[in-house]
Amino acid sequence: MAIDYTKRRPATPAAGSASGDGVSLSKVTLTKSAPSVSLTKRGATGGELRVNLQWTSGEVARGGLFGKRRGRSIDLDLACLWEFSDGSKGVVQALGNAFQAPYQGAPIIRLDGDDRSGSAAGGENMMIDLSRVDEIRRILVFAFIYEGTPNWAGADGVVTLHPASGPEIEVRLDEHDTGSPTCVIAMLENQGGEMLVRREVRYVSGGQADVDRAYGWGMEWARGRK
Repeated sequence: MAIDYTKRRPATPAAGSASGDGVSLSKVTLTKSAPSVSLTKRGATGGELRVNLQWTSGEVARGGLFGKRRGRSIDLDLACLWEFSDGSKGVVQALGNAFQAPYQGAPIIRLDGDDRSGSAAGGENMMIDLSRVDEIRRILVFAFIYEGTPNWAGADGVVTLHPASGPEIEVRLDEHDTGSPTCVIAMLENQGGEMLVRREVRYVSGGQADVDRAYGWGMEWARGRK
């Protein structure tokens, strides 16, 4: 049975509280008109950033991105492309069991699991070690429908970034493209030592290789399986 997450997503207040220096302490929602925020200026770098994906499960009508047969729910996967300061690149995703981004010892990015139905209370979570900001060039967070019809309106997806300190940052997947199985959600980018988060909500008619081409990542791809 699908979980109704709407009860757990209160509307963002029109005017949030503020600290003494004028920085809002309420949840930040990135929109078309206000698409970016600086984690550095909000004191939200350092520690671990948790990127959480929640969606509503629903019955599917036919196969999804990889031609799966009729199922009972949407399988929406959280993933990211990453590039580090030394030029190394890769992907973190459940597909192909690429759950971590290993880099000089402990991974900078790791995915905690794979929610196949959208019914897990915690959704899917990606952890990013922001104590190593200088080692990060950019991280492109996206989601794709591994199984199920590309019904983004029915999935009602929302991604929330939970920094170690400071307000949560929310990106709602509230623009829908029924013909595209992949949605690029947000870009985290190190610009001169300042870590910025920029809303994308850009739908891609294809998979990871197509996301790569759209953003000029420059990787080579082969078909993978979960």
